[in-house]
Amino acid sequence: MDTSTEELALFRDNVIRFLSDEVEPHYPQWERVGIFPKELYLKLGEAGLLCVDQPEEYGGAGAPFAFSMVVIEEVSRMGFLALASNLTVHSDIAAPYILHLGSEQQKRKYLPKMASGACIGAIGMTEPGAGSDLQGIKTSALADGDGYVINGSKTFITNGQHAGVVVLAAKTDPKAGGRGTTLFTVDTSLPGFTRGRNLDKIGMHAADTSELFFDNVRVAAADVLGRVGGGFGHLIDELPRERLTLAVSAVWHAQGALEKTIEYTSTRKAFGVAIASFQNTRFELAKMKTDIEVHRAFVEKCTAQYAEHKLDVPTAAMAKLATTEMEGRVTDGCLQLFGGYGYMAEYPISRYWADARIQRIYGGTSEIMKEVIARSLVGR
Repeated sequence: MDTSTEELALFRDNVIRFLSDEVEPHYPQWERVGIFPKELYLKLGEAGLLCVDQPEEYGGAGAPFAFSMVVIEEVSRMGFLALASNLTVHSDIAAPYILHLGSEQQKRKYLPKMASGACIGAIGMTEPGAGSDLQGIKTSALADGDGYVINGSKTFITNGQHAGVVVLAAKTDPKAGGRGTTLFTVDTSLPGFTRGRNLDKIGMHAADTSELFFDNVRVAAADVLGRVGGGFGHLIDELPRERLTLAVSAVWHAQGALEKTIEYTSTRKAFGVAIASFQNTRFELAKMKTDIEVHRAFVEKCTAQYAEHKLDVPTAAMAKLATTEMEGRVTDGCLQLFGGYGYMAEYPISRYWADARIQRIYGGTSEIMKEVIARSLVGR
């Protein structure tokens, strides 16, 4: 075992230990109240589990990308997909936007606090009338003096209730289409920013998902993230990491569901024998395990490509499409093997099944993924 592999294994053990001690005992309560406590992020930061691959000069551990993925892998495997979603947005989407596009001032202002958990990040893209089609956003950021005035609203925003900074997409030139979109770092303490209700979902209950409103929110020119008018291009550049992270969570979430199902079918009896002794059960388990491992191999290939800066948008779309569709098949198959108990909320498999459904929607729907892939093959 080489040093990096050994270090990764030790880090994984630390992640599992943290989740077992600090998350697992409290997770059902967080699901009931529909939100994680802010203090959890401080504990995650203290344990070194936030923004893991962020450079040390900005508060991160400076670890390889694989270490950041271990956090998502184990959180997903243990059935805490709502937390995986929140952490993905915070550590693997919002923070990298600021790291890759931000000025030194923006990096110093936000990244150390994001690594410590003192500032929680969110992404303000989706609107009531614009989901996967980000060119259709209506939120405006119009130049005014030495800054911009933002008006509009966003919805389905993960970390919305707790966010201290929002990476916001807004139209600085409504007539320029995609070229008129600009990204901003918006501090949620600014006057005119308000949070709407914490949205009630069919799954992922502990992940706060919110409406955000911007009523004449004034930001400085220094709050522009990247290039003025370059927002859509910046979004495209950051999509591979976002979709790869979702693919990683899908594979490991399916793995966790399968582990729960193997345990259940090995102990649950019908007609005097364990359910796992029936040929149908054994064949279904074999099929699901094969499905997971085939997709894991592709995701590992994509992870290696990302680490070498070679993962392109169509390939990331393939990973997201394939793995989340697989996740849906596996979690549904696992629930079926639990029989009537699988439909009971007290059994964790029901949460695996309900939580998995959103993965084919956020981060770009399966239909949009197919379009992205198709365009890379035959154009428009």
